[in-house]
Parts: sequence; C-alpha cells; structure tokens
Amino acid sequence: MFKLEADFEPSGDQPDAINALAEGIEAGQEYQTLLGITGSGKSATIAWMIEKIQRPTLVIAPNKALAAQLANEFRQFFP
Repeated sequence: MFKLEADFEPSGDQPDAINALAEGIEAGQEYQTLLGITGSGKSATIAWMIEKIQRPTLVIAPNKALAAQLANEFRQFFP
C-alpha cells in the first residue's frame, strides 16, 4: 500500500521517533506531536512512519505554503 522511495535512510533521532510515533498509533493515542528544528527531517520521519504503520494518515500544516510544501514532499516519497 504505502512504499516510501527515498535516496537516504533514517538517521540520528529519526528511527526512535518513527518507532515512538508508530507505537503511539498502535496503542490508540489520538494525538501526537513531532517537534524539530527547520531541516531536521520531520517530513521524512512522518513519511517513514506512514510506511511503517501502513495506514492513511492526516498531517496538518499551519498554513497553505507549508501544506503545499509538505504535499510536494509526500508526492516524491510516495510516487
């Protein structure tokens, strides 16, 4: 269903974040927040998490510009 295509692998804190988010979803947590500085790989982390859980996911951005940027990134991750 969801197969991520990327030229890089999770690194640093990303593997732990992916697992923690996925475990939270499987445990039924209704709300989770991923925080990180600009350029820290939040979008990629979410994409890997979506691939891991294999479930449709709602990702919310605070404005249209960031929503468009995120949509473009996800189109590249999930062609």
